[in-house]
Order: sequence, then structure tokens, then C-alpha cells
Amino acid sequence: MAFDVEPKHFPGPGILLDRGISNVRTEDLQFTKEMKTKILTFLVLSFISAAFAEDFKTLNGKEYKDATVSRVEPDGIVVKTKSGISKIQFAELPKEVQERFHYDPQKANAHVAEQAANYTAYQKQQEEAQRERENAAAKQKAVFVEQESAKNRTQALQARYNDLRRQEDDLLLQIGEAKQPGPAYYGGKNNRTLLHHPNPQKSQLPLLQSHLSDVRREKGEVRKQLEKAQR
Repeated sequence: MAFDVEPKHFPGPGILLDRGISNVRTEDLQFTKEMKTKILTFLVLSFISAAFAEDFKTLNGKEYKDATVSRVEPDGIVVKTKSGISKIQFAELPKEVQERFHYDPQKANAHVAEQAANYTAYQKQQEEAQRERENAAAKQKAVFVEQESAKNRTQALQARYNDLRRQEDDLLLQIGEAKQPGPAYYGGKNNRTLLHHPNPQKSQLPLLQSHLSDVRREKGEVRKQLEKAQR
């Protein structure tokens, strides 16, 4: 009797060794990534700790507790503390702090000179702008004063013109009354003739007419000035 037996395959020692090495490499990579993450986290925390918990003391003994350096300039550092934002000149700090922030006296002097020049230019610009604003305000005020003066002058001319018109009307009325005959009465033969007494106002007629001429002349001049002012 014959039996068919299917041959079985077993992994050889080389395959087992490769799998073992692969597993070791995977574990090493995971360990390396974890170490890098921990180191990076430690560095970041250290940097943050150093950035937010740093103390500075000047040569004259003034202290800046828990100061954060927000900006480094050629002549000093700008720090932020609980009391506010301050700038500490490098000349006021110890040498080790100066060296730490790469302090260069020549660059600092050049920076100070540049800042002074910029400030001078800024002041000059502001002064010029202020002068322009003052000149503009003065011109605007002058225009306003001239407009008010013209308005007042026009009102005064109008008032004078109206007054002269009233005077003219009054004079014309008086002249008309002076030209009228006096009170009427009957006289003559048998008192049947209608006669008139002399008008007492007639003697004022030349003066009234002269006054009327003066008023009309002035009224004409005022009218011309008023028309010119209203253009």
C-alpha cells in the first residue's frame, strides 16, 4: 500500500534571522524618534524657561526680574517685565551680557547717530507739518474774517439804503404838502370868492428840495456800493 505525503516547509534559520533583525531595526527607529521628540521638547521648554524667566542687573544695581528680551538693538536690549517695556543700554550691563548679545561699541555709536538723525528729520517734518497746518488755519481764518466783514458791510449798506429811501419818501411827502395852497376861505365882493391863506410850509420848500437832492445823491452812491458788494 502506498501513501502520498505532502511535504511540509519550515522556515530556515536565515529567514528567522532576517525577521529578528527587522524587528530590532523597527524598535530602534521608534526609540530614536521618541528620544528626538523628548530632546526637542526639553530644548523648547528650556528655551521658553530661559526666555520668560531671565533676570538682568545693571552695573549700578538696578534689577529687571523675570524679563523677556523682545528685541536686541546695537546699543541695548528691549525687555518686557511686569512693570512694562524698558530698554537697557549695553553700557549699563556687565561684560558677559554684552558679549552674549554681541555688543559692538562702534555699531552702537553708529546706531545712536542714525537714530538721532532720524529723530531730527522726524522733528523737522513734524515742525513743517505744524507750520503748514497753522498757515492753512490762518488762511481759513482770514477768509472767514473777510466773509464776515463783507457780510457786515453789505448789511450796513442795505440798512443805509433802506433808511435813505424812507427819507426820500418823507421829503417827497413834505414837498408835496409845501406846494399845496393854504387854508381856503371865501372873500372878495360879497365873500363869494374862494381864496387861500398862505401855506406856512412853503417857505421850507427850497430847504426840503435841497435835502431831497442830497438824499438822492447819497442813495445812488450807496446803491452802487451795494450792487458791487453783492456780486
